[in-house]
Amino acid sequence: MEELLKNNMFATHAIAAAGSVTLGTAVTHPFDTLKTILQVGTDPSKKLAVAQVLHRVRSLSGNLGLYSGFGWSTLGQISGLGARFGVYELLTAYYKDGREENYVYVSEAFLAGIMAGAFEAITSTPFELLKIRAQVASATPLPTSTSITAKQTAAPVIERLLLGYTPDKKAWDLTLGLLSTLSSKNPNMVGALKEYPWMMTGSRKPPLAYEVRRPRDVISLEGLGAMWRGLRAGIARDSIFGGVFFSTWQFLHIAMLDWKAIGMNPPPRTIEEIGHVSPLAASLAAGISGSVAAASSHCFDTAKSQSQCTVLPKYISMESKVMRWKKQGYWFEKVSGIHPSYRNILFRGIGLRMARSGLTSFAIVGSYFLAIDYLAPR
Repeated sequence: MEELLKNNMFATHAIAAAGSVTLGTAVTHPFDTLKTILQVGTDPSKKLAVAQVLHRVRSLSGNLGLYSGFGWSTLGQISGLGARFGVYELLTAYYKDGREENYVYVSEAFLAGIMAGAFEAITSTPFELLKIRAQVASATPLPTSTSITAKQTAAPVIERLLLGYTPDKKAWDLTLGLLSTLSSKNPNMVGALKEYPWMMTGSRKPPLAYEVRRPRDVISLEGLGAMWRGLRAGIARDSIFGGVFFSTWQFLHIAMLDWKAIGMNPPPRTIEEIGHVSPLAASLAAGISGSVAAASSHCFDTAKSQSQCTVLPKYISMESKVMRWKKQGYWFEKVSGIHPSYRNILFRGIGLRMARSGLTSFAIVGSYFLAIDYLAPR
């Protein structure tokens, strides 16, 4: 068995990494669920407490509701972290090429982390969209039997168009009345139609996020491109997170090596002579780096969560492209994907995200080192 593991070192590290990511996600997923609901569950004028959100989730979905979307989160973390660390290792190997010492400067780690974060965002965004909508469903009450009976009387053509979404019949009948050429009850036709922009869904609002949470439903109603909704905010978030995370981790790593070298006699001449830091020290450095990186990128995380919770049917997206609707906000908000309506809620849930990122980084790095020591002992 040991010979097989030695001959398949890449597979050994891949198994250890996947297991450590799964463990880290399982430990901290409830923090992520509460953070997401805080970000998307209230309007800018109203702020819920963590205890209120926890009570709502447990009363509607039980304790297991805190783990809603855990499968999608795990897949997203495995693919995203794989892209992040893979790109980072490739770039730092380029930086270190030709140097006598195996050394990376803090500025180089920052630049490599920015690029690695961009790749992470592209890889993990589809999984995050499905995860967030599953988390929102855990805090949403199920429709009553009366509303279900009313929805069953909706037009079957619309049900086929929206694949399972049944509109409100009263609003749909009113829309048909507005569009009828024989009706004379609405002389201000243009103004009346503006009050019902979601004519295909039969209501003034689009379907709720928890109603369109399966991949098939998202693709059929919103199009395949909707799986990468919020990508601009995601790239901004993960680029900042990756740059701050790796630069902070490298700074702490250098500081720990310098501290270790103080007690060595004779003094080491190269970094290789100092050796490695302990797994506990590396885990603590990763945890601190994760918390700092989460705090620096949290506003973009809120913008991405809000964007992914918005259901936008593809015919509306097509209309916005054809009509060339102008994006709102300042140029920075347009580039980074922050809608002006998000300005007052950008920092909601920042404490939960810092705790979650710190604990996740600590658990992933610590369990990875333990797994490697067990599977591939030195």
